[in-house]
Amino acid sequence: MTDTVADFLTRIRNAIKANHRIVEIPASNLKKEMTKILKEKGYILDYKFEEDKKQGTIRIALKYNPVTKAPAIRSIARISKPGLRKYAGLGKMPRVLNGLGVAILSTSKGLMTNKEAVQQNVGGEVLCYVY
Repeated sequence: MTDTVADFLTRIRNAIKANHRIVEIPASNLKKEMTKILKEKGYILDYKFEEDKKQGTIRIALKYNPVTKAPAIRSIARISKPGLRKYAGLGKMPRVLNGLGVAILSTSKGLMTNKEAVQQNVGGEVLCYVY
């Protein structure tokens, strides 16, 4: 497997389609930061990093509406792929669902959302869209 971010997003997408409450994903520093952003923005309930003798795992508790049982994450899509990288400068920052969703960017100051990147005046590689 070469694209670990796509694997991360696909595991979350598949767990949501199967109405699972918890999904386990092999850990890496990039995936840990993406998980923290998803928690901060309210797309997941909680997460836990579990260490083992290898790379460790991330356990993510997915968030659903208690009444309608609809998932908080409607769509999660990979934008920048290993074969075709997508970068966004400050003037061309993407707006996801007219500002209702978030784009996760990898910048020189670390992982952040598109709104945080505009506030900090940086651009970077657009990893994914979440809404």
